[in-house]
Amino acid sequence: MKLPIWTQAAHQAAQTPPNRNRYIDFLRAASICLVILGHWLVVAIHVEGNRMDIQDLISVIPWTNWLTWLFQVMPIFFLVGGYVNALGWQSAQRRQESYTAWLARRLQRLILPVLPVLAFWTLIGFFLAGPFNDISFNTILLKNASQFALLPAWFLVVYILMILLTPLSYRAWQRYGFNSFWASVAAAALVDLLALGVGWRHLGWLNYLFVWLAVHQLGFAWQAGRIGPPRRSLLWAAAGLAVLFALVIFGSYPITMVSTASQRISNSLPPRITLLALGVAQTGLLLALERPARRLLERGALWTTTVLINGMIMTVFLWHVTALVTTIGLIFVIRGWDSFFVLSIVPGTAAWWLARPLWIAVLVVALIPFIALFTRFERIGQARHGLAPPAWQLLLGCALVCFGLSILTLRGIPTETWPGINLLALGLPFIGAALVWFNPRRAPDLGN
Repeated sequence: MKLPIWTQAAHQAAQTPPNRNRYIDFLRAASICLVILGHWLVVAIHVEGNRMDIQDLISVIPWTNWLTWLFQVMPIFFLVGGYVNALGWQSAQRRQESYTAWLARRLQRLILPVLPVLAFWTLIGFFLAGPFNDISFNTILLKNASQFALLPAWFLVVYILMILLTPLSYRAWQRYGFNSFWASVAAAALVDLLALGVGWRHLGWLNYLFVWLAVHQLGFAWQAGRIGPPRRSLLWAAAGLAVLFALVIFGSYPITMVSTASQRISNSLPPRITLLALGVAQTGLLLALERPARRLLERGALWTTTVLINGMIMTVFLWHVTALVTTIGLIFVIRGWDSFFVLSIVPGTAAWWLARPLWIAVLVVALIPFIALFTRFERIGQARHGLAPPAWQLLLGCALVCFGLSILTLRGIPTETWPGINLLALGLPFIGAALVWFNPRRAPDLGN
């Protein structure tokens, strides 16, 4: 028996325009699945007696550092983002649509789905650390849990920046071609040199702009058909991998492509040129596989699955860590781990790896209620139409959303002062969303 959600996805898949690049949608969906799987695997839980230990798998099993080269797919998101933003901006220009109207539509799709996550964690924070409870709760634990749960929001902050800059970065691509990419590469390398070589570490945060802008420019190149045929794409992949190996073997960069608490230097917080090299390698490899992949996506089941995932992609991305944290919290509260043998297996052993499918299945079930409840916010954002707010209002709204999310992802939600949680940082995205969403100007009355 086919589920209604599958039937609906199959109906949408059948209506796909013939000129749509299905590979873009597939990469987006596959990347999200890898991100979720990576986050669910990296948390190694071990229960022994009445004690629960939560560890970082990368620290427990050193060889998994190399697996992060597979699971670090943020470059793919920005590559796909460049492709999609190029198409969207070209379409807006053909329609003679203003930058403000184009920007409003893009932002409304992105910002609205994150608000329920923030509301959920505000309630959790009030319950566990707020002024109206009698629960003695470790604020460090709440800080780490909320930071991890809100980790996906950092991507929105940087991606919003890429959207804001799209008219300028696309104009640079049109005028300078690959030189616009190499300029970003040079800037990223210079920032790393100054941050790591000279010691100006705070300057390293600029690479949130330069590293991801460079990968975004590669998305423009892909959309324009400038990367080249598969053989040339493989040369890009080989060059990216060669640079990446050189940086981690002969340089001071760590092997792991994700951030861990024990690292002196992180490749991702802030991003380094290692992530840019990984992005170049991923770009070349994925573009070399584009033709056979697009042929496979002409088949019904694979394309329907892709459509199904993309229909709730923001929801699963924003809520998958919260589902993990909530599951761990419930197990901790009910003290039911003794009957759940998966948690008693020592991480890293063969039995532990064999038990991962069962643990992943548990987390999938835990994620389903969040999907059922909150996918509607994603659809509302996609269906939004109307006059765009003024440019100053959109930019101010973006600034408030990004500032609030940045604080939350870096510091978590608890504070040492009243009321126990950072209501200012939690509230800023709501204020920013209101500025992005609502237009104070009335639409003209066409009936008069």
